[in-house]
Amino acid sequence: MAARPVLLTVDDDPEVLRAIERDLRSAYGEHYRVLRASSGEAALDILRQLEMRGETVALFLVDQRMPGMTGVEFLEQAIASFPDAKRVLLTAYADTNAAIRAINAVKLDHYLMKPWDPPQEQLYPVLDDLLEDWQASYRPPFEGIRVVGHRWSSQAFEVRDYLSRNQIPFQWLDVETQEEARRLKELVGADASSLPLVVFPDGSHLAHPENREIAERIGLQTRAELPFYDLLVIGGGPSGLAAAVYGASEGLKTAMIERQAPGGQAGMSSRIENYLGFPAGLSGSDLARRAVAQARRFGTELLTPLEAASIRIEDPYRIVTMTDGSEISCTALLIATGVTYTRLLAPGIDQLTGAGVYYGAAMTEAMSCQGQDVYIVGGANSAGQAAVHFSSFARNVTMLVRGESLAASMSQYLIDRIHETPNIHVRTGCQVVEAHGNGHLEELTISDRQTGRVETLPAYSLFVFIGAQPCTDWLDGQIACDERGFILTGSDLPRDPTGKRVRGWPIDREPFLLESSVPGIFVAGDARHGSVKRVASGVGEGAIAVSFIHQYLASVGVGATV
Repeated sequence: MAARPVLLTVDDDPEVLRAIERDLRSAYGEHYRVLRASSGEAALDILRQLEMRGETVALFLVDQRMPGMTGVEFLEQAIASFPDAKRVLLTAYADTNAAIRAINAVKLDHYLMKPWDPPQEQLYPVLDDLLEDWQASYRPPFEGIRVVGHRWSSQAFEVRDYLSRNQIPFQWLDVETQEEARRLKELVGADASSLPLVVFPDGSHLAHPENREIAERIGLQTRAELPFYDLLVIGGGPSGLAAAVYGASEGLKTAMIERQAPGGQAGMSSRIENYLGFPAGLSGSDLARRAVAQARRFGTELLTPLEAASIRIEDPYRIVTMTDGSEISCTALLIATGVTYTRLLAPGIDQLTGAGVYYGAAMTEAMSCQGQDVYIVGGANSAGQAAVHFSSFARNVTMLVRGESLAASMSQYLIDRIHETPNIHVRTGCQVVEAHGNGHLEELTISDRQTGRVETLPAYSLFVFIGAQPCTDWLDGQIACDERGFILTGSDLPRDPTGKRVRGWPIDREPFLLESSVPGIFVAGDARHGSVKRVASGVGEGAIAVSFIHQYLASVGVGATV
């Protein structure tokens, strides 16, 4: 529920203060919150707290004659925080000259003589008129999390990206261009080394926070409730979410860990238009939100941000150690860690990553690209979806594709959409050879393999979608992978010289279709060798894996039977 605007009354006389508070509550308590202070100094403290919480003041009703700080002196300081609040001075007959001078000094709206009885005649008509005028131009302030930082700070980008991908509403405030950002920074006593700053609705804040700190403050689950699960899913992309839904819905005690945000790479897609059952398409974040709600409804524990560091086998259990040192035990383990975009190897790229150079769609940057020139490296579906999305904001979107055409790696519906969008330009046979900028991306040097031409062009943002590397380094050779690190499963597992048995397979049966070289450890989605890099196939693999997991659990005498 939105916080009501505040009416603040200030008077050093306790009886007068109680009386004015009583009259204000009686007439306006339903729509406004009435606060009181017995001195100007105390009132300024209240204002600082209100400003930190993002609340607003509609009216100041202040006594002029107070020791330490007069009413006019208080208003001179108060209007710096709440310049739109109406200002009324309470005066005795002897103070009327001061009140008249205050009309110009602090743009006083009205002054009232003490006493104001009866309030129905002397007080309420004046305040009714002022508050009606204030309400006419009032715009409720943002009430969620506020992030304060520098536009081109890579850490500020990481904070914004984390909140956005976890679908947590927030307001971005740039200290270089917004007075509100500078004011908030001063209120909390932060300096440049404290940025980015995350300010929560209750006024508390975190300076240059880690994702885990943010997660704990906003109520995301970061620790497992149980020491042991029937099924542990590592990775929260479409495959992992599907496995979590099917596992939990079929009676398995299920937990899923995700190092960033549910949805994985698919969650960063601006529009998925070829997913079955959604003829108008849906965004990756919508798909992730629906899947998360579904998984939670069936009782899955979703733990984020949490990252697996290693696996230990103590039959019949599989024990996963996290990067924070905690451990979770399970009988069956599903690895759905997906892939990350390959790093673009060109001078200047690493230094400008997060400051104009981004991997993936980085939806938080879309609005900032308004009227700018944006470049996208890559020619597959994810690059095409990003190009279409950013074309609604940027002046021009240029796709830099190493291949000779888009047809080899992109769906036809996206190719058609790109050709139909006038501000999307496709340059084939091109690659970025260097990025330039002082603190943020300013120019790109691009080479054309067909003509041999090298040119340097102004650039505001570069989004990279090239290749994919599986997120399997943490397995450290415990599970069989191909030469690129994708996990081998089922019939793809290497066999002994006779060809009759899977090499090193310890039990007397063949591995299941999606089972790895370690019994009870299954793989689904993009991290699996030979997988089809599509959302629908990832969801299908996650669902199918649960069927094999049931068979495995039955063989070791654990879990529900469906």
